[in-house]
Amino acid sequence: MNLYIEARVLDIADYIVETGATVRAAASVFGVSKSTVHKDITERLRQINKALGEQVAAVLEVNRDERHIRGGMATREKYMHLREDREHPEHTKLRNH
Repeated sequence: MNLYIEARVLDIADYIVETGATVRAAASVFGVSKSTVHKDITERLRQINKALGEQVAAVLEVNRDERHIRGGMATREKYMHLREDREHPEHTKLRNH
């Protein structure tokens, strides 16, 4: 494995463990795709540092378990904005500018 890939894998793993970040968030921070992050932390990390891989897996399991809650909150917020726009159209103009 190339040294730069190994360094990226370790950097991403450390970031996820320290911040509790999702795969999507880590991909955004490191400027790589979600697929790359996923492959880095599920396959490559095992070869480099198994203990760190287990820590990352634990964080991702928590994220996976909370995913439906975050999705529900986002949907709730979306519909609250739609309701607010309907009840107070003057606020829509202010928010869009």
